[in-house]
Amino acid sequence: MGFTNFIVDNFNEFLTYTGFANATEGNLVMIAVGIILIYLAIKKDFEPLLLIPIGLGIILGNIPFRADAGLEIGLYEDNSVLNIFYQGVRMGWYPPLVFLGIGAMTDFSALIANPKLVLIGAAAQFGIFGAYMTALALGFEPNQAAGIAIIGGADGPTAIFLSSKLCPNLMGAIAVCAYSYMALVPLIQPVVMRLLTTKKERLIRMKPVREVSQTERILFPIIGLLLTTFIVPSGLPLLGMLFFGNLLKESGKTTRLAKTAGAALNDIVVILLGLTVGCSTQASEFLTQNTLFIFLVGACAFVVATASGVCFVKVMNLFLSKDNKINPLIGNAGVSAVPMSARISNNLGLEYDRHNFLLMHAMGPNVAGVIGSAVAAGALLGFLS
Repeated sequence: MGFTNFIVDNFNEFLTYTGFANATEGNLVMIAVGIILIYLAIKKDFEPLLLIPIGLGIILGNIPFRADAGLEIGLYEDNSVLNIFYQGVRMGWYPPLVFLGIGAMTDFSALIANPKLVLIGAAAQFGIFGAYMTALALGFEPNQAAGIAIIGGADGPTAIFLSSKLCPNLMGAIAVCAYSYMALVPLIQPVVMRLLTTKKERLIRMKPVREVSQTERILFPIIGLLLTTFIVPSGLPLLGMLFFGNLLKESGKTTRLAKTAGAALNDIVVILLGLTVGCSTQASEFLTQNTLFIFLVGACAFVVATASGVCFVKVMNLFLSKDNKINPLIGNAGVSAVPMSARISNNLGLEYDRHNFLLMHAMGPNVAGVIGSAVAAGALLGFLS
C-alpha cells in the first residue's frame, strides 16, 4: 500500500510539471500564432528565413511549465540556454552583426550613380516620425513611442536594436510587428503605389544607371561612415558595421571575409535572432492592449512611409527635366526592406510596361532607406537616452 501511494504521489507531482497542467489560454493563442507564421512562410513564401525561426520561437517561448520549479529552461531564467542566446538581443549584439552582413551583400552602385535618390530614402523615414507622434498621442512614454515608431522603416534589426535600448519590455511585440510587416510588403505596398500614381507616371522610363568605378565604390563606405556618424554618433553600432561590411565587399582584397559576413555569419545570427525574438513573446507579456496599439501604429507607419516615398518622387519630378524624370514606382523602395521593396517596384513597372526594368533604379532608394532608418534610430537614441 505504501509503495502504491508513493507511485501515485510521484505521478501526481509529475503531472504538475507538465505543459497540460500549466497551460493558459494565452499560451494556446500564441502557439496558434506561431503555427500561422510558419504556415505563411512555407505555404505563401512570406519571408521564410525570418518567419520560420520567429514562428517556432513563439511556440518554444509559450510551452507552459512551472515557473517556480527552478528548471532553468525559460527565456527569462538565468543560466538557461535560451537566456544566454537572448543576451544577444537584449544587449543589442545581433542587429549590428546583421548590418555587417547586409553591408557585405549590398551593392550601393545605384545610389552612387544617382545620389539624389538618397532623398527618397530620407523621405520614406517620415513614417517613423509620424508614428512617433501617434504613439505619444496614444499614451506611450517617449522611449516606448520611439521604439514603436521605428517599425515604419520596415527594418527588423534596427527595430530590435532601438527597442532593446529604449523599451526592452516591448521589444518582443515591436520585433514581431516589424518582421510581420516586412513579410507583408508584397501585399501592402502595391496597393498604396497604385492609389498614388497615374498610368502615365507608371510608364516613365528612366535613363540607364551609369557605370560606377571601383574607386567610387571603395570611397563610398568610408565617406558614408564619416558623414552619417559625425551627424548621428549614436548610430555608430549599426552604421559602422554596415559600411564596414560594404568595404569588405568592395575593397577587392577581403572577398573571403565579405562572403563569410554575408553568408555563414549572417545566417547564424538570423537563426539566433529570429528564434530568441520569437521566444520573447510570452503570452503574459505579448497579449496586452499595448501590443494591439503597436500593431496598429506599425501598420500606419509602414503605409505612411511607403506613401511618403512615392509622393516625394512626384514632387521631385516637378523640378526635373522631361528626360530626367523619376518613375514614382521606385518611391516605395525608400523603406529599408532590402531587396523586397525594390523587387516590388520592378514587378509593378513590368506589369504596365514589360520592357521597363526598374530594379537597379529602385535599389538606390532601397539602400538609402537602410542608411536612413539607421540614422533615424541613432537620432532617436541620442535624444532619448
